[in-house]
Amino acid sequence: MSARLTVPKTYKLAIGGAFPRSESGRTYEIRSAKGAFLANAARASRKDARDAVKAARSAQSAWAGATAYNRGQVLYRVAEILEGRRAQFVDEIVAQQGLSAAAAGQQVDDAIDLWVWYAGWCDKYAQVAGNLNPVAGAYFNISAPEPSGVVATIAPQDTALLGLVSVVAPALVAGNTVVVVASEKHPLSAISLAEVLATSDVPGGVVNVLTGSPAELGPWLADHADVNAVDLTGAGDIDWVDLQVRAAQTLKRVVEPGEATPSPQRIAAFTEIKTVWHPKSMV
Repeated sequence: MSARLTVPKTYKLAIGGAFPRSESGRTYEIRSAKGAFLANAARASRKDARDAVKAARSAQSAWAGATAYNRGQVLYRVAEILEGRRAQFVDEIVAQQGLSAAAAGQQVDDAIDLWVWYAGWCDKYAQVAGNLNPVAGAYFNISAPEPSGVVATIAPQDTALLGLVSVVAPALVAGNTVVVVASEKHPLSAISLAEVLATSDVPGGVVNVLTGSPAELGPWLADHADVNAVDLTGAGDIDWVDLQVRAAQTLKRVVEPGEATPSPQRIAAFTEIKTVWHPKSMV
């Protein structure tokens, strides 16, 4: 009986709930820590970035309009599916990063726990960030957080999964939609996560994943007038100051490179505060 050849997977982009190839037709090889060929990944182009922003914008109002409780349940469902596919993610991380199975398993477990943690904030964050403000006069003055809109983010480049979750999950809590540029060197888990999102209850377009060069894609996302916030957490190895300058042209919120430490402040980075005055009843 003849031996069969393996069928290497080509990891595509994730845009609007679909998995297209790059419109440019470009791919690049992903290799293991020891240099062995693992797979081909799509190298996203400027046009792919524009398509991803368009998909995120189309999905944003419905996602923001869902109840906070519903968003929390949807995000928790993602964690459930991640748990069920844990072995796949462990294998991918071992192959990409050269970690031991135990270390890769810990990264996957941390990513699942972090996703659950942010899911729990969905119906609690408004109570923490909002306020009934004391004012002089016969008025109520109420401040409440609202989503910024479309968030473009560059994921940390040194991890395959945990860094990606650390920047995507907090942006979703308040009702934003996301365009994320995955780790250029370790992108396989990012597309696998997009497959998890597509088979969960997350609407198409809420999370859009681009693979390729952050240095190439970052400027187009920072310039894009329909992007409301830019998260440069994983952009430390490129000219992120230029990206800040570009983002300032359209008054975007900007998160500078650094550690994506889990916190309510991470959620607040992608929200606006709306303050409403309402007269008290004179009855």
